[in-house]
Amino acid sequence: MAGKKQFDMDTVLDAAMIQFWRSGYADTSLDDLSRATGLNRSSIYSSLGDKDALFLRCLDRYATRYGDKFDAALSCAAEEPVAAVRAFFDVTLGRIADPAVPDGCLMAQSVMASPALSPSVAEHVKELFGRQRPRLRTALKAGGMSDENAEDFAVHVAAVNQSLAVMGRAGASPEQLRAIVGVTVDALARALRPVG
Repeated sequence: MAGKKQFDMDTVLDAAMIQFWRSGYADTSLDDLSRATGLNRSSIYSSLGDKDALFLRCLDRYATRYGDKFDAALSCAAEEPVAAVRAFFDVTLGRIADPAVPDGCLMAQSVMASPALSPSVAEHVKELFGRQRPRLRTALKAGGMSDENAEDFAVHVAAVNQSLAVMGRAGASPEQLRAIVGVTVDALARALRPVG
């Protein structure tokens, strides 16, 4: 149609996601989003909604993108639980090492920024952030852990995973991050080892 601007929605949403990821919700203005996406403010509103609506779309995009990778990594947990958890951590280590994305974790920084978010957005962030523990618990139970141990390790692995993003942003080397992962994976291997 003549006069109607066309744009690729995936490209625009990725650009907006990177902007929120780089600067955080509170420090990202509509002008920042306009520069990042190449859309003017009125186009952002008409095509993507207000800042909260766009942020929610970006969070869902991030959660789906990395959630799918985590699920794929854990898919072999019934046969190889230790390898599955190592692959789970490899998703995060790969993201940290990726020069195309900002340091840290959009989800973790959004949880930390919850006081600056509207109640409905903060609740959505909390719900998305909470998906890691049950994902891990299910995988560890499939790998032979008892309910209690699977829950404890799921909490621990999720916490270590988030700490990798923080440590990476703070300048920890890839070797240091892998050493952190190694301690957790070794503890998991010992916990899964048959007694006797």
